[in-house]
Amino acid sequence: MIGAIAGDMIGAPYERFGIRHKDFEPVVSGFTDDTVLTVATAQAILEKRDYGQAYRMLARAYPDRGFGAAFAHWFQADAAAPYNSWGNGAAMRVSPVGWAFDDQARVLSEARQSAAVTHNHPEGIRGAQATALAIWLARRGTDKETIRQTLAERFGYDLKRTVAAIRPNYRFEISCQRSVPEAIICFLEATDFETAVRLAVSLGGDSDTQACIAGAIAEAFYGPVPETIRTAVDHRLPQAFRDTIARFTATYLSPK
Repeated sequence: MIGAIAGDMIGAPYERFGIRHKDFEPVVSGFTDDTVLTVATAQAILEKRDYGQAYRMLARAYPDRGFGAAFAHWFQADAAAPYNSWGNGAAMRVSPVGWAFDDQARVLSEARQSAAVTHNHPEGIRGAQATALAIWLARRGTDKETIRQTLAERFGYDLKRTVAAIRPNYRFEISCQRSVPEAIICFLEATDFETAVRLAVSLGGDSDTQACIAGAIAEAFYGPVPETIRTAVDHRLPQAFRDTIARFTATYLSPK
């Protein structure tokens, strides 16, 4: 899940101030709501807690990290219902699910549960499931063409486009249906972790979230995030986040 967090922290400076090329120096900045909720998902899995409870607790601890208005209203209330969101927040926080469960049906079920506490719109659930399934397939050594075909057939995404074709007319977009497929395409077109994140940022859209999604899948496919990036990420995270990541890594990512 470091891939998701690194993507968030590299993409954050470009959110709403997008660039249209990938030839920039990736700098690890501060973390956003994407990282907070990714860590919360990991905590929910580790502690076998309700996803909604975990999201509320950590969002309340870090309320100034760029949460959307609807989500902020939800986490500030103790018993707020899901609000039928189709936003890409469901996809940006789901990466631990793709790592923690070995059965495809369980991955899809847990992704649905993690989304549905807020993003219970079919597109919100679909975005979370597509991202989690991509990670699950990638970490099992599935080739990119099979990943492309599997996701396209199951979720109806057009994944035959290229970044070059998408970029000229792409705009800031927070919906799952118009940002998750694009983030997946960035992973599919990349040659390594860093390129996946660069391509996601270069679309000029919701840069931190799209880089978070692309980075999460790229880590699962290419292996550990480059050490220089990992070190920079560690230096900018609270100790409590680092502790959760270490526990999650030891529990689910270490060789058994």
